[in-house]
Amino acid sequence: AATTIRTYLHALRTCERYHRGRRLDQLGAQALRRYHAHLFREKKLAVGTVGLHVAALRFFFVRVLKRRELKEELPTPKRHRRLPTVLSPEEVRQLIAGAKNLYHRTMLMTLYGAGLRRSELLQLKVADIDSQRMVIRVERGKGGHGREVPLSPTLLTALREYYRWMRPQTYLFPGQEHGWRADRPLTSRCIWDAVRFAAKTAGIDRRVSPHTLRHSYATHLLEAGADLRTIQV
Repeated sequence: AATTIRTYLHALRTCERYHRGRRLDQLGAQALRRYHAHLFREKKLAVGTVGLHVAALRFFFVRVLKRRELKEELPTPKRHRRLPTVLSPEEVRQLIAGAKNLYHRTMLMTLYGAGLRRSELLQLKVADIDSQRMVIRVERGKGGHGREVPLSPTLLTALREYYRWMRPQTYLFPGQEHGWRADRPLTSRCIWDAVRFAAKTAGIDRRVSPHTLRHSYATHLLEAGADLRTIQV
C-alpha cells in the first residue's frame, strides 16, 4: 500500500541518519542491535512505532538484500493487545446524528453500514454501488483483494439522497484541490476529522476512530445472529 511504502522509506531514512549517512547495506548485526536499542532507550518510542521501524528494516535486509541471517537480529517487539473500542447501536446512531453535514453523515453511514476500512472508503466509486444486486464492490481492499459487501436498504436510501445533493462523478466521496471540490479521492484526514467532530458532538468521550465503526459493524452482526465465518468473509 502507498502508506506502507511511505512508512518504510521514512523508517529507512531515519536509520540512515542515525548511522550518519552510512549505507544501510553495509550495516551488520551489531549495528542493527544498537539501533534497535536506541529506538527504545534514547528515542523512547512506543512499542508499536518501534515495530514499524523493525518491519521496514526486516523487509529491506531480508526481502530485498536476501540477508536472511539478520532476521534474528531484528525481533518484532511484543505489545499488549488492547480490545478494540466498540460502540453500541445507540451510540452509532448518536455519532451519525452528530455529523457536521450530509457529506460527513453519509460518509459515516457508509463506513458503518458496509464495514469498510478507511482506505477502502477513500477509493469507493459511484460505479461500485450496485443497487440491482444490493451489494457494494470493494475493488482494492487490504492486500489488493476485492470483495462484495451487502448494501442495506437504509444505506441505499441515504446514498441516493446524498447523490442527488452532491452529484459525484467518479469517486463517491470526492476530495478537494486548491480548496475546491475535485473529482479525486478525499484524504484520510478528512475521514478522521468527520469522525472526531461527530463523536464530540454526540458526547462520546471514548477514543473513536474510523476503524471503530468497522469493529462495531462486525460486533453488531454477531449480536444479531450472523455466524463468524460469514462476518469474516
